[in-house]
Amino acid sequence: MVNIQDKSACCGCAACVQVCPKQCIGFNEDNEGFRYPAVDVDACIDCGLCEKVCPITCHKGPRKPVTVYAAKNNDDVVRQQSSSGGVFTLLAREVISGGGVVFGAAFDEFWEVVHRYAEDLEGLTAFMGSKYLQSRIGDSYKKAEEFLRIGKRVLFSGTPCQVAGLKSFLRKDYDELLTVEVICHGVPSPLVWRTYIKDISIDQNISEVNFRSKRESWKRYSVVIRSKDRKILDQPFYENPYMKGFLSDIYLRPSCHACSFKSGSSGSDITLGDFWGVENYLPKFDDDKGVSAVIVNTERGRVLIESLNLDKRDVSYENVLKGNPSLEESAKIPLRYRNIFWSQPSSVDAITKVLSKMKPGFVRKCIVKVMNFIRMRR
Repeated sequence: MVNIQDKSACCGCAACVQVCPKQCIGFNEDNEGFRYPAVDVDACIDCGLCEKVCPITCHKGPRKPVTVYAAKNNDDVVRQQSSSGGVFTLLAREVISGGGVVFGAAFDEFWEVVHRYAEDLEGLTAFMGSKYLQSRIGDSYKKAEEFLRIGKRVLFSGTPCQVAGLKSFLRKDYDELLTVEVICHGVPSPLVWRTYIKDISIDQNISEVNFRSKRESWKRYSVVIRSKDRKILDQPFYENPYMKGFLSDIYLRPSCHACSFKSGSSGSDITLGDFWGVENYLPKFDDDKGVSAVIVNTERGRVLIESLNLDKRDVSYENVLKGNPSLEESAKIPLRYRNIFWSQPSSVDAITKVLSKMKPGFVRKCIVKVMNFIRMRR
């Protein structure tokens, strides 16, 4: 049976929870807000399925991509609503228009992130835009399997560990399955986010959360939170406390500091992210409205990408990697400051206090590093 002793060895994909034939594995939040499996020993029949589907224990090695593109959606309205170049929306629409189903991350009514599926174009809107916290996967793997078994085409999008979790859960390949992972720096704590929005909104009813507002610029994006009556918050990402804490790595999931799914090892067909630094390689292609890095890992992914009406250019993987080191590197753990942060109740003040305790220039160094990756200075 699954028995988590080292929290860095559990990515929270919930494959074990969903595969259990006796449904005797709970998925409980710890004091940091991350969920981990807990087995009801009395109900367990010791079948071993939970261990067999754990993607960390059976993950595959790194892969070289088939091809790499800088790409953008020709529809500027869609691109403006997207975090980068709007490629995911084109992929999702292609699958939906062919009668398929798309799984993605969406905000729920409490502004936490959950995985859902959509079978129509209207439902895709909720999946657009980056969401910087760990999503609750729920029973998405089981639902995806049900669709695949009846021959329905499925596009499953998520973090590399979530894609790897689905692949392990299914235990077989399906021709109708397309998997898309995001370039992932790491997932922050849902508890921190929950506390953060409570602190800043007080009793106001939130109507919109946008981690990547392009109102001024793709490269200089802002965090925007609105209520029905007014704008609650509008801050550049490098000034926002939640984003500063996230980029300083003080409340990432422990497994993110030892990620098993770098360099394409999740098994995904396509990897999507921002092409930070595109202006250095394709200056005429960059209009500061968003350009996606599209890393095609399989022939299946290549066929689908080639079928889309994308404005794209061939680029090298090395050029994408320069602006996205998270493709191959896990986030370094600032252990002392992480421990200081979690020794007190989570709040905006707690984030600010910990950031102020860090060595002079540490936070600035983190932010400057990110700003250099996105080439804010030409």
